[in-house]
Formats: sequence, structure tokens, C-alpha cells
Amino acid sequence: MAYNLLKGKRGIITGALDPNSIAWKVAEKVFEEGGRFVLTNAPLAMRMGKINELAAACQAEIVPADATSVEELTNLFEKSTEILGGKIDFILHSIGMSPNIRKSKPYEDLNYDWFLKTLDISALSLHKMLHVADKTDSLNEGGSVVALSYIAAQRVFPDYTDMAQAKATLESIARSFGQVLGLKKRIRVNTISQSPTMTTAGQGIDGFDAFFSYADKMSPLGNAPAEACADYCVSLFSDLTRHVTMQNLMHDGGFSSVGISQHIVDALTPKS
Repeated sequence: MAYNLLKGKRGIITGALDPNSIAWKVAEKVFEEGGRFVLTNAPLAMRMGKINELAAACQAEIVPADATSVEELTNLFEKSTEILGGKIDFILHSIGMSPNIRKSKPYEDLNYDWFLKTLDISALSLHKMLHVADKTDSLNEGGSVVALSYIAAQRVFPDYTDMAQAKATLESIARSFGQVLGLKKRIRVNTISQSPTMTTAGQGIDGFDAFFSYADKMSPLGNAPAEACADYCVSLFSDLTRHVTMQNLMHDGGFSSVGISQHIVDALTPKS
């Protein structure tokens, strides 16, 4: 059921690769709730994914942009405000990639050039986006920015390696820019720490199936699916959450508050 929560609002949604992407689900839900938006992704990701199908379904235009390039981000905001006919009310940052993970480098033997690339793509891209949005005055008063994170920013998970540092940096940038933009234009900036989700990117991490199963068994409500994350994003884009900012919001079925679940106890208890 739709409530027109985003009727009249304009946005930019990054990172929609295929129907498994959280960003894809967010785009569908935003469209359902009356929002209009521009889709963007890196040119290489666009060639690998199915973003054109999503654009057609949501009546959205696509503006390719490398989120590590200030020049391309400037073009993104200029084109988006032109296409949408006004300033931006909401942004979804759903961008992350680690060359070290892709190449299966262990944490104790990272390639440091790749590490810097991980940080640039997965965290500094948020800073660059908000820097450009602020400099070009592209955001509306009372707008909302949401970036997707993961609990590895606070806890250790094997094989998540340098993405843990990237997510920690992402969350810090959201807090710092949340203060700046909140004071300037009452713009909210938050991160959502989402459950392990069966996305194309997530399944590229070694041991992801074990991550997923463990979190599901630890969480009283089970893992939050991508569709539920999309609903949460919509609530944060809407005016219903206009006093929520600078928060890392756990959307994980309760995983982050559980020490050990009965499922895990039962699994580890020797059978008599």
C-alpha cells in the first residue's frame, strides 16, 4: 500500500545494479510513493547491470557518474536539477567496492593502493557528493541523505577486511556533514546499518552465506530483507523523520542488540 509519502519530492539514487540491489528496491518504493528521481552509477557498473530496465519501469532518467570524481558529480547534480526541474530533496548513497576483497587479499596483507581505492569509492564518495551538492546549492531546505552501511564498522567480521574501515569512515562522514548541512539548511544525513542482504555485491564476499545464516539465527526478527530496507529509506526521505539526523540506524532484525540467541545455544549444545 502506498501513502504518497514522497509526492512532489525529487532525488538521486545511486548504486542500482540489478533487481537484487537494495538501491533497486529503494527506487521502486520511492516511485510507488510518488517520488521522482535520477538514477546514477559508474559507467562500468551500468554496463554490467540492468539499470535501463529500472529506469523504464520508474520513468527515470540515467546520468552516469564516477562517484570518486568531483567533476562528474558536479555534472550529475547540474543535470539532475535540470531534469527534475528543481533542487534535490533526497539522496541514496549505495556505493561500495573493495579491490582487496575482489582479489581475496587477507586483512594482514592488504594492497595499500587498493585500500585507498576502497576508501575513496566506498566512503569518500559520500563526502564528495555532499561537498558538490553544497557547493552547487543543489539540495532543498529540509532534504534527506541516506547512506547504506554495515555493522562491520563496529565489529570484526572475517573476510570483510578493509570494507570495515570504509564503513566506519562513511558513518563518520555522515555525522560530520549532518552537522554542517543541518545548521545550513536543516538537511538530515543518516546511515542505515543493514542486515546481510543477498545482493550481487554481498555474495561476492568470501563466507557471505555463513554471515547471512549466522545473522539470521541471531536476530529475533531474522535478517531484514532489501524490501524492508527500502521502506525504511522512504521513511527517512519523508517529512515524518524531519528531526532524525547524524544517526547510524540499525536495520537488522535486532542482531546488534543480541549477545547470543537461543538458536545458537541450541546449535552449540551437545545432544545427549
